[in-house]
Amino acid sequence: MGPTVADAARALAGGALVVYPTDTLLGLAASATDPAAVERLERAKGRPRGQGVSVTVSSTEEVDTWGDLSNESRAWARRHLPGPFTVLVRPTLRARRELAPSLLPQEGRLGLRVPDHPVARELARRAGPITATSANLHRRPACRTPAEARRAFGDRVAVYLPARPRPSGQPSSLVDLFGEHPLLLRRT
Repeated sequence: MGPTVADAARALAGGALVVYPTDTLLGLAASATDPAAVERLERAKGRPRGQGVSVTVSSTEEVDTWGDLSNESRAWARRHLPGPFTVLVRPTLRARRELAPSLLPQEGRLGLRVPDHPVARELARRAGPITATSANLHRRPACRTPAEARRAFGDRVAVYLPARPRPSGQPSSLVDLFGEHPLLLRRT
């Protein structure tokens, strides 16, 4: 028997990294409220600081906890999430207080995901908000399987959750919910 979501949540609580399945690509998780863990994730990926990393939450309702949305944007989120979208939102006061500062880029937009994958949502429910970046080394293609991710990250990742059903292999579409009206920025 392989690792469980409970194993992964314990690892995240201890500051470790986890590879987890989503509906789009395999994700690389750190606790989004632990600045040291987010820094560990950036080093593991070889990613420069300050590029911003999105956050996975467990439900559409939780988007309101971390993002300040207009009524129209909230309605859009309720219609389309969970789903293969990253939404850019204005962070709430709670987000600015509790999330790792490097997750809140200077332009003030926070990326949020509610993947249409039960394992991703359960992991975010158990561990709190987690990072939503693809499991890949900086400027390299996304890993398609946990075995590929293990070859890329080795023991820098504590838990590799199995990917069933398999992710689509496409990045999420990007939707700006920062303003009054939703705006599609990238379709995949």
